[in-house]
Amino acid sequence: MGEDIEMKDETPEKSQAEIEKLSYEDIKEQLRQVEKSVLNKEPRFISRVLRSLVSTRKKLNEKILTKLVSLYALSASKSTLLGFFDAKQGEEEKLPPKKSGIQSLPETDVYLHLLCCIYFIDKKNNEKALACSESLVDKVSAYNRRTLDSLAAVCYFYHSRIYEILGQLQDIRSFLHTRLRTATLRHDADGQVMLQNLLLRNYINYNLYDQADKLVSKSTFPESASNNDWARYLYYIGLIKAIQLDYSEAHKNLMNAIRKAPQNVAIGFKQHVHRLAIVVQLLLGEIPDRKTFRETFLKKTLAPYYQLTQAVRTGNLNLFNQTVEQHKEKFLAEKTYTLIIRLRHNVIKTGIRMISLSYSRISLNDIAAKLCLDSADDAEFIVSKAIRDGVIDATIDHEMKCVQSKENVDVYTTNEPQNAFHQRISFCLDIYNQSVKAMRYPAKSYNKDLETLEEQREREKQDLEYAKEIAEDDDDFP
Repeated sequence: MGEDIEMKDETPEKSQAEIEKLSYEDIKEQLRQVEKSVLNKEPRFISRVLRSLVSTRKKLNEKILTKLVSLYALSASKSTLLGFFDAKQGEEEKLPPKKSGIQSLPETDVYLHLLCCIYFIDKKNNEKALACSESLVDKVSAYNRRTLDSLAAVCYFYHSRIYEILGQLQDIRSFLHTRLRTATLRHDADGQVMLQNLLLRNYINYNLYDQADKLVSKSTFPESASNNDWARYLYYIGLIKAIQLDYSEAHKNLMNAIRKAPQNVAIGFKQHVHRLAIVVQLLLGEIPDRKTFRETFLKKTLAPYYQLTQAVRTGNLNLFNQTVEQHKEKFLAEKTYTLIIRLRHNVIKTGIRMISLSYSRISLNDIAAKLCLDSADDAEFIVSKAIRDGVIDATIDHEMKCVQSKENVDVYTTNEPQNAFHQRISFCLDIYNQSVKAMRYPAKSYNKDLETLEEQREREKQDLEYAKEIAEDDDDFP
């Protein structure tokens, strides 16, 4: 019995040791990929390593990081990194000598420093995370190596993240602007993509939408950005345009953000974009598709927005007011309350439009009753504004106190169908162009089918002989 108990106690320790060993080997392999990327000047290897950060950060612990830092960090930063873990510098001498052949490059050193910063953020040790992050960005700023661009962009993200956790985002705004200017001058596309998104997030966090709009208008977002970065950037633009009352542009950007977002992950991001897109679509006077509210990952979070949609669709002002009052805290937390308040006018406009379509002639008293307005005078003012804005095509008979609707014009006699087809064709062509740009070809495949110099000479010689034979045949012909 005693032996069985000892075996049960040893099993979890052994499995934990094996897990740590596998994690250590995985990170060592990532360091090899970083080295391979630098030596072969192939950024795709570093990109592959950075994409696996989500799974790598779950494997990190102090023992693995101190061992990796002692073996593979540059000597100038080794003592600094070990100091964050309160490790003695003499401990590195007890470790086995290097056998992997991994070079201590600035890129591998920055990657190890980044892993240490992420580890402290995950452990919620904000003081060490801040100190480690400050040391990391100082180190990255000191280098001017194009092979560090993609790593530096991720470092800026986590540097901004720790300041966001501490609620001090405004303190690094000047730093982000400085690094964006430097990245633009160096044609660092990865840095421009990350820094522009971080600055937009910084401005929006403090409701500085005018400054964010100026940043968008004065800068160019690199087309080589990944779909995830494009989705984030388009969401920020959609939010800015929605606040500035440019709903059509906002809706277009939000729809593109949803299309470019990851399909199976980033559920929270997609939920937030869908919530904002539905409100913007309602502000445009359109009704969202019912199947959107039936999606599994959207059904619960969009329940209050479905009630709003019902209120706007039916023009029921009472239902709208009840929904806003009931879910006010949720709308405030999701930062959609400001836009939702603007929907009240749309609810009234929708009600007027439905009444205009249903009745060719209706009294102002009946309109006031259907829209739950205080008096017929209020209904008259609202209908007048709706006619002026082009919401309905009707006239008001002030003597009879009624509204006379005009005959509906056939939409196919206007340019609306042509504009709709043009919009769809442009979207399809954009997808085609992006797909062509994203295609990759094997290295030096362009000259695979080209002739060598000897083959070209041989072909020319054969052509010359063939021409002589044709000339001789022509001479022999009587």
